[in-house]
Amino acid sequence: MNALVHLAIIMDGNGRWAKMQGKPRTYGHRRGVVALREITIWCAKNHIAYLTLYAFSTENWNRPQREVDFLMRMLKRYLIQERPTYLENQIRFKAIGNLERFSPALRQTILALERDTAHHRALTQVLALNYGARDEIARACAQIIRHQRSSADMQELIGAHLDTAGMPDVDLLVRTGGEMRLSNFLLWQSSYAELFFSPVLWPDFTPTHLQAIIHAFQQRQRKFGRLI
Repeated sequence: MNALVHLAIIMDGNGRWAKMQGKPRTYGHRRGVVALREITIWCAKNHIAYLTLYAFSTENWNRPQREVDFLMRMLKRYLIQERPTYLENQIRFKAIGNLERFSPALRQTILALERDTAHHRALTQVLALNYGARDEIARACAQIIRHQRSSADMQELIGAHLDTAGMPDVDLLVRTGGEMRLSNFLLWQSSYAELFFSPVLWPDFTPTHLQAIIHAFQQRQRKFGRLI
């Protein structure tokens, strides 16, 4: 049976879900937060060590300004209002991505939650914020060049400079919403991840859906290039 240490999810389908309800896209994002909370708590209670979620990509800035502004406000509100969830369930919070583009107030909120949950051990929930895998790898390489470091093992050196340094590679990557692409998410870390694409839109995605995917994941043979 495959061990599941690091689960990654591309939370897709909020806008389409809202449209199906005859509601604005912002309504779908609000409902998506409910699914986020339920999945996170389930993972904490079921001994998954890392849960990384694609929350806002480097490309999402290209959305209408009104929607971007709403997402920034919603993110800050989420981090404040969900603080009891992190504390009560012993969930450690971590953000990856380039946070420099966020407002000082939002960055402070992110860093405060990271600091206040740093000692928690039930689950590390990682939100990818202003994140793009190509941007992450480019920033890692820039750091290496800046410090003029060299190594016989360049892969190890790059890994040590990624946003996810110190975290295990992704075991299982799930995308909801029916699309079948990675969308610039954790490309380095998911090189040997098992991929699952669910037709369920994110606001409707429940722990029951996740359990079924994990069961299928545990039946797969993970060869990592070896013969079994």
